[in-house]
Amino acid sequence: METASVLLQSRTIPFGFNLKCNQIVSCRHFNKQFQSKGFYSHQSLKLIQNPSSFCLLPSPLHKTRTQFFSPLKCSFSDIPSSDSPNPLLKPFKNLSFDSVKSSLSELTPIKIVKWATTVSLGIAATKWTVKLAFSPFFWMYFSWSWLFWPWFVAIALAVYGLYCFRKHSIGEASIVEQLAIVTSVFAWLTLVPPAYFNGYLEGWPFVFFFVYHYFFFFNVSVRKRLYGDYYARPHDPKWDVNPPKWYRLLFCVGVMVGHWLAAFEAPELHRIPGGWSNVGVWILIVVTLLMQYNSTLYLAKYSEKVVVPTAVVQFGPYRWVRHPVYASTMLLFATYCLALRAPLSLMFVVAVCLMYYEQKAKLEEVLMVETFGESYLEYASKVRCKFIPFVY
Repeated sequence: METASVLLQSRTIPFGFNLKCNQIVSCRHFNKQFQSKGFYSHQSLKLIQNPSSFCLLPSPLHKTRTQFFSPLKCSFSDIPSSDSPNPLLKPFKNLSFDSVKSSLSELTPIKIVKWATTVSLGIAATKWTVKLAFSPFFWMYFSWSWLFWPWFVAIALAVYGLYCFRKHSIGEASIVEQLAIVTSVFAWLTLVPPAYFNGYLEGWPFVFFFVYHYFFFFNVSVRKRLYGDYYARPHDPKWDVNPPKWYRLLFCVGVMVGHWLAAFEAPELHRIPGGWSNVGVWILIVVTLLMQYNSTLYLAKYSEKVVVPTAVVQFGPYRWVRHPVYASTMLLFATYCLALRAPLSLMFVVAVCLMYYEQKAKLEEVLMVETFGESYLEYASKVRCKFIPFVY
């Protein structure tokens, strides 16, 4: 079939079409610049056999329209394309009897035992899971425990707290996300353990959930009072005294274990006596909060940016112990165990806190001696107790 040439004049760039039977159909620009006297005036056109040599009859050139886009190329061909591999069959492409035979010949007794053990454990785990899934006693316990204590709320709060903690570690957490971190931690310290061992919540766990929030936000409230917001100010990093990371991790695990042991050791929540028998617990809560507040306040008065001390503080709780902030934290944990009637857990938590805060206090006191010299040594000689007045 002969080639058919089609030539159009319009406000757009002209195209040429080359049509052949059972061949490639292509569309492309055959003139990169369309030149004419005006967009609405007719021009004399000359038809030629080759569209790529299209031209206008001589005339004055006034306007030029430039091609802004790359040439359009569309093609269709009846030639079959090359075979493309199927992604589903790709792993089996090189599979053959010889390859299987060579793989089996490479097996050793140790590999056979390993694979046999893996398969056996997989089968046993599958059977145990299926048996548990069809056990009515499991679903009865599962439904009652989830009815009285919403585990999905606790787990979701923990997951969101970990997400916010990751953002906080890179300095991108907002105030709400920082609050979510604290709330998730306190929920898993004070609410989740008693709820797990009792199936419900009442009494002291709710009280200490809010007391923990109030206690640990004293430092933040001091920033708000001094600067008008809750963000920490840049300061000399040498005052960020902390033991090694593994030591801090052990401390956090120890505190969490102590709270769970207290919930396990304690009697059922409805058996904990009320009334006047809890007056001592309320007094300890008030003493703990006042000690934390006064310690933070006096430290802020004699500190720069709440972190860097400018003098040796010897007022308020610092007249009795050298580290009243740490002492108030230990007293808070001990009061929680005492409220749940868990004396063994109380001793465990106090021991964990003493081991951790002892190391941290040593690092801080070395830095204080380097900074203030004789004035701090004189203060340490007057106030001999670090955490517990008249005891230690």
